[in-house]
Amino acid sequence: MLEIPESRIISLQANKALTGKRVLRVEPPSSPHKFAWYNGDPSAYDELLVGKKVVSVNGHGAHVHICLEDDTHLIISDGAILRYYSTEAECPAKFQLAVLFEDYSCMAVTIAMYGGIWACRGEFQNPYFQGSLHSISPLDDTFDASVFERIFQSTKTDMSVKALLATEQRIPGLRNGVLQDILFNAKIHPKRKKSTLADNEKGLLFHCLKTTLKVMTEQGGRDTEKDFHGVTGRYRTILSKNTLYLPCPRCEGKIIKEAYLGGSVYYCPFCQKI
Repeated sequence: MLEIPESRIISLQANKALTGKRVLRVEPPSSPHKFAWYNGDPSAYDELLVGKKVVSVNGHGAHVHICLEDDTHLIISDGAILRYYSTEAECPAKFQLAVLFEDYSCMAVTIAMYGGIWACRGEFQNPYFQGSLHSISPLDDTFDASVFERIFQSTKTDMSVKALLATEQRIPGLRNGVLQDILFNAKIHPKRKKSTLADNEKGLLFHCLKTTLKVMTEQGGRDTEKDFHGVTGRYRTILSKNTLYLPCPRCEGKIIKEAYLGGSVYYCPFCQKI
């Protein structure tokens, strides 16, 4: 899933690989997907994008934003899988969109569960994209304690820490995946009410949010995800599907997985007391 580390890494890789390349052809979905969301008819993307040169690629929250000539854009959202291939022959047979460039390299987008693939000219008014576009990333120095405090104070006192950090896109791109290690490092249970946090715990939560995301990004993303070239991230997740049956690395207790707020949470009941 595209979360903060992956959108940053993939956008940097795509910017290097695609900038200056001109679109030769756009292939509509070879395998229709019920939860692939488009801006209009994807068969019209060819007419919109063909002949346009890639100007830049940027990551915003849970989005990868490809800017082309003539104020034209291709935006890939959370849930979509973006891969680059040096030749068209390497492109998978099943995809939800494929873009072929004049040098015959290819970019394919596939959807696992759900995801957006939006092409447009001019400003794209999707609220989630706009929220990401105009937010401050925790990876940036400008996301400081005062920014975190404003987010913290803007929500109800009885809200859980998971709800605070990973719902309503208060911090775009911080989703359920990266949340687990942030909370483990801060020793905070995902169901704990934010009103119960002492000032030092809130300070530690802010610190772990910043540092955990920074390390994830510096190490090429999480080991549950792959980058633009299909390479698995080098960051070894502490709490994830990869580690569920391993003992807690801090106390060697049993890790718990349970459903909460529309997704699974992982936690150590001894190190992250509620």
